Amino acid sequence: MFAHLTRFRESATVAHVLPLAVFMLLNSVPGWFRIENPELPWYRQAPEHWLYPLQTFLTGGLLLFFARHYRLAPWRGLGLAAVLGLIGIAFWVAPAWLYERLVASGTPLPGWVEWLGLVERKEGFNPEVLSAWPAWQGASLGMRFVRMVVVVPLIEEIFWRGFLMRYIGAGERDWQQIPFGLHSWRVFGVVTLLVMLAHNPVDYLGAFVWGGLVYFVAVRTKSLGACVFMHAVGNLALGLYVCQTRQWGFW
Repeated sequence: MFAHLTRFRESATVAHVLPLAVFMLLNSVPGWFRIENPELPWYRQAPEHWLYPLQTFLTGGLLLFFARHYRLAPWRGLGLAAVLGLIGIAFWVAPAWLYERLVASGTPLPGWVEWLGLVERKEGFNPEVLSAWPAWQGASLGMRFVRMVVVVPLIEEIFWRGFLMRYIGAGERDWQQIPFGLHSWRVFGVVTLLVMLAHNPVDYLGAFVWGGLVYFVAVRTKSLGACVFMHAVGNLALGLYVCQTRQWGFW
C-alpha cells in the first residue's frame, strides 16, 4: 500500500492535475445538501458555508502532499502581475457594474447581453446568511478569502500554466522538459479557451480576457510564481469588491 502511495506521490502529472480536479468535483457537492427552507438551520440552507472550508483544507492538503513537484520560482515580474491582476478583475466586474446603472436608468436590455456579463450578480455565497451567528460568519468569510486568495490561485495556475501550457506544447516529448512560459499561439488558444469554458457562460468574456492576461504574464516573466501572485491579487480585489457591493454572484 505504501509503495503504491509513494509512486502516486512521485507522479508530477498527478501532482499538477489532481488538486484542481478534486476542487472542481467538490464544487458540485453543496447542491446535494441544500434545502431551500428559511426555517432550517444555516448549515442546511447554505451548506457551502461548511463545505467550502472542507474543500479548502482538502485541496490545500493535496498541495502540501505534492509540494515537491511545484516550481514557483523565480519570483520576478510581480509588479506587472499585480497591475494586470487588478486590470483583469476590473474588466471582469465592469459588465455587472454597467448593468446595474443601465437598469437603474430604465434602459431596456436585450437578452443577448448576458453573454457579455451584463446580468445581476446578487445571488451567490452570501455571508449575511450567518448574521445571527457572528462567530460562524467571521470564520466562514475568513475561510472564503483563504480559499480564493491562497488555494485557488495555486491549484489553478499549477494546472493551467504549470502543466497544461507545457503539456500541449510538448507534443511527443515529456511535458516536464518544456521550459515554463514558452510561447505558442496554439497553446495560447487552447488553454485560454479552456479557462473560459471552465466558468459560467455569463463569465466567458471576463474569463477569456483574464486567461489571456495570465498567459501574457507567464510568457513575459517565465515565472509560475508571478502567475500565482497575479491570481491572488486579482482574487483579493474581487473579494473586497464583492463584500463592498454585495454582488455575491461573483464568488
